[in-house]
Amino acid sequence: MEYHPQRVMRSAINIANILGLTSKQKFIIKQASLFHDIGKLGVDFGIVKKPAPLTKDEWTQMRRHPNIGANIAKRSGFLKDPIPSIIKYHHVKYNGGGYPLTKKKRGTIPIEARILAVADAYEAMRSDRPYRKGLSRDKAILELKKFSGTQFDPKVVQSLLKCLKT
Repeated sequence: MEYHPQRVMRSAINIANILGLTSKQKFIIKQASLFHDIGKLGVDFGIVKKPAPLTKDEWTQMRRHPNIGANIAKRSGFLKDPIPSIIKYHHVKYNGGGYPLTKKKRGTIPIEARILAVADAYEAMRSDRPYRKGLSRDKAILELKKFSGTQFDPKVVQSLLKCLKT
């Protein structure tokens, strides 16, 4: 059975292949994918595993996980640059916004983070949660298309859609 980070990694590598990224970039994506949620170790376990939607205060705590994850990656000694920044920016929206708060948008967000954002979102939408059933493949695709160009890089979304056709 594959776990969320492994499914994210598989999707992210497939996207990277379609986009023609280098072997080095694919290695970075592989490592960042496997460790993208490591920052949840610094969030109250009751919030991470809560079997219901999060409150506003709980979301504030959860939104800390990319920064926490980037700090863990930096201190790890084996997750080298640019992996910490990929982890940090995997919830930043393509048009700005998201978290952590940043002025980054579009081309200034590393391509690896933009790929990770799409792969992570798709896998999260498809997964069952204690408080909701996972979306069907078609509904998840509709969500990606709906937010293509705002939350997600359109080229990355199109690449995932190509992967899903095969």
